[in-house]
Amino acid sequence: MIQVFSDSFSQFSIGPFPYDPKHSAIGEYHYWPVQGFKGGWHDPIVYYGWLGPSWIVTEDEGRKFMEQTRPQVAITDHWPLMVAGDTSWRDYRFTASVRPLSTASHVGIVFRYTHGRRYYFLGFEGGQLRLLKRDQEDIVELAAVPFPCDCDRHYVLGIDCIGDSLRASVDGKPVLEMRDGSYLGGKVGLSARMPAQFTDVSVEMNKAAHAAWIKQRDGAAIDLAAERALYPQPRLWKTIDLKNFGSGRQIRFGHLTRGDTMHIVLAQHQKRGYKDAYAHISCLTAIDLDGKVLWQRGEPSNEPDHAIVSCDMPLQLYDIDGDGADEVIVARDFKLMILDGATGAVRRSIPTPLSTAADSSLWSLPHKKHAFDRVNVDAIRIANFRGLPEPRDILIKDRYSRLWAYDDQLNLLWHFHEGITGHFPYTADVNGDGRDETFVGYHLVDANGKLLWTLPVPTDHTDEILIGRWNPEVRAQQIGIASGDEGFMIASLEGEILKKHMIGHVQRISVGNYRPDLPGLEISVTTYWGYQGIIYLFDCKGELLDAFEPTSNGHLITPVNWSGDGHDLRLLNGNVKDGGLVDGHGRVVVQFPDDGHPELCAEVIDLTGDARDEIVLWDTQRMYIYTQDRPATVAEVSQPLKYPHYNASNYRGEFHYPADGGLPAGQPRK
Repeated sequence: MIQVFSDSFSQFSIGPFPYDPKHSAIGEYHYWPVQGFKGGWHDPIVYYGWLGPSWIVTEDEGRKFMEQTRPQVAITDHWPLMVAGDTSWRDYRFTASVRPLSTASHVGIVFRYTHGRRYYFLGFEGGQLRLLKRDQEDIVELAAVPFPCDCDRHYVLGIDCIGDSLRASVDGKPVLEMRDGSYLGGKVGLSARMPAQFTDVSVEMNKAAHAAWIKQRDGAAIDLAAERALYPQPRLWKTIDLKNFGSGRQIRFGHLTRGDTMHIVLAQHQKRGYKDAYAHISCLTAIDLDGKVLWQRGEPSNEPDHAIVSCDMPLQLYDIDGDGADEVIVARDFKLMILDGATGAVRRSIPTPLSTAADSSLWSLPHKKHAFDRVNVDAIRIANFRGLPEPRDILIKDRYSRLWAYDDQLNLLWHFHEGITGHFPYTADVNGDGRDETFVGYHLVDANGKLLWTLPVPTDHTDEILIGRWNPEVRAQQIGIASGDEGFMIASLEGEILKKHMIGHVQRISVGNYRPDLPGLEISVTTYWGYQGIIYLFDCKGELLDAFEPTSNGHLITPVNWSGDGHDLRLLNGNVKDGGLVDGHGRVVVQFPDDGHPELCAEVIDLTGDARDEIVLWDTQRMYIYTQDRPATVAEVSQPLKYPHYNASNYRGEFHYPADGGLPAGQPRK
């Protein structure tokens, strides 16, 4: 046998396995890695309600253990996991020494692991040795035999998986055997729903299996190198010093002066009251793409807490008066304002609405009491409720209960208060009358602010929303929803749920031509809370195509028009190792250079004007902008319809729709 992996955790110092002690929504759209030595292991299960680490390294008589610390009552329905290895591993023997510190629930090993919701489990529970198969919410017992265990000794659990043959052993003695070919390859891991200790992990392959794996691995590397050669490489185009006005992912792009020149407005903030519930803009800085400051409102700060926030800021850049230059529409200091884009001067201002609703009718209210007389605006969206030739209306929301719509003179059009709004509403003319409807929370609201219908969804809220047409067989538009713990849904414009996948806490959603060989457009979603960082791809009908689990957070999955040939890639994040652009098969086909660039934030936008996208990477101090290292190789560069820059949000779904309104028929990529 050839050993391909082993660990007795001797290289670890005693203490917690690296974790995020302030786990928050920051990692939903920032690259926010935990720091510390991981030794090739990954903890994919993270939850905001857990205090302290799930896993710690302990020692006894010179022997070290990876110890799961949480009892089942604390983790509810989650299965803590510690994972290592490679998804390309196929046939192997996996053994680990396991000591249950409590026998009240399961403890054991996982194998042929694809992601945190798809694997086999072998372990002790209820006086039995159980072999389970997990696929999302479905956990199926494949086999079980009586096997009482106690908390005072270590057991060597072993599994030999060769093809569809699964043979389990305890302390080297065969215990059960069966066949199941559902999963034929994957990583290995440790799992326990009560405190338990693990050590002496070993993965071995016989000579034939090892040779087959090496051949497959090397062949895949050659194929990946060939695929990467088809794409332009990132070339550094500009760097910008953000001095003391830098921000996290709270920046906006627009044309603040007449012409095609692009500008950036960066928002810093201060937190009021409870955490991020009442964050308000403390400073706005407008710059050009060379970093020259056009104007500034407020006092900039080097305080990191003024740059990083786990919510949107109420800020958009849009030509609200049709004069050819974008204005700055912003809520600051309990005022809704329209600022001159070129100077920052106030053109128009009104107070934000008084908060007259009963506190009991407001969702996620800290301490169950609204803190201010006036509304602290959470987000702004530009819409067209009056049926004008161009959008001229302003939609504002609080966090997370109410909407107010205003015209371009800041006159109130309507107010809506029904249930929970979620993060960022979606507006579109879905009935063809020239006026926008609003999908907010699980409600469709007409152009006058009247409720039309509500989806029958019992819990949680909408994290991101898309409305569009992606299936060539369906003429009508549909609604794609990243619905948190309610999973991923596709609904009709009549309020019928057409597809629903319970695949973890779905956080982000995007649509693009990720698989040009397939008809229509594909839908990608990613998870965050709980089973974190799984990236899924669905076809135009909402059927699962692929899923993989990078070992980091901050995956934006934004579609990228990188080559200009109509084949979209997805942006993960800006990290050299964990980030890059992935294709429709989950392969990182474009990597960022190891040039010391910032990695905290990323955005996709065409800044050079050739229709292909640039990638903007920044942190609170620096900004790097990357473009392609070569001209487009196609005669006519694809120009997909994209989410307009004037409706920026950290909680918007992203899309690339064909500019001609048609959908691709599907053909092999040349």
